[in-house]
Amino acid sequence: MANPLTVFRLEGLPDFRPGDDLANAILTQLDAQQATLEAGDILVIAHKVVSKTEGDIIDMATITPSDEALKLAHQVNKDPRKVEVILNQSRRLVRVVPPRDKSTEGLLIAEHRLGFICANAAVDESNADQPNQLITLPQDPDASAQRLCQTLQNATGVRLGIVISDTFGRPWRMGQVNVAIGLAQVPAQLDLRGQHDGWGQTLRVTTPAFADELAAASGLLMGKADKSPVIIFRGLDWPVSDSQASTLVRPPHEDLFR
Repeated sequence: MANPLTVFRLEGLPDFRPGDDLANAILTQLDAQQATLEAGDILVIAHKVVSKTEGDIIDMATITPSDEALKLAHQVNKDPRKVEVILNQSRRLVRVVPPRDKSTEGLLIAEHRLGFICANAAVDESNADQPNQLITLPQDPDASAQRLCQTLQNATGVRLGIVISDTFGRPWRMGQVNVAIGLAQVPAQLDLRGQHDGWGQTLRVTTPAFADELAAASGLLMGKADKSPVIIFRGLDWPVSDSQASTLVRPPHEDLFR
């Protein structure tokens, strides 16, 4: 019989500041809950706590918007300082959508410098500790995940996986879901091609986005106001992989809508 799947959140984590030790905080709270990490556990961690500990926080008071930012800000009814940060985080703007009226903001859909397509290049005020603070993605989320994974493995002596997640909208569906932006040991995709379905038919194109599935499921427990940024999955059977979250980004030559 397969192991049962258990998913639970780590309660009681502190508010994080630049320089805080995230791995130590996770281990401390596990001890407080009289819990331990087990071999094969996967931790899905909201990027905001990673970004905070690594200092990826920008005070808008320090930002002087460029002419381009001022022009775009007028088009989409956003703070020009935030628009400047969005531009600095972006490779390109994919779509600029003016607001419906002056009481709302428009949309800036951008290709982040890491390749992710998302609103505002993932620049966000939510969960910031102070007014006029912006939080950006970690500089290298895969490297962040790998460092954290190695530290936790060294401390516990068991094999672990890490997924760093963020919340993205989707171009052809309403609402937002968590997706993987950083990985350590967890496969981005599972290649099931050549295997068979329950009726014996050969699978030819089936490659589930395993890391994104984990990230999306974690959103059911994280909540936006619960301060529960670490979700632990236990009981999954998964192969260790050196894949990166960037492999989940569809390459330009396969983008039928570019």
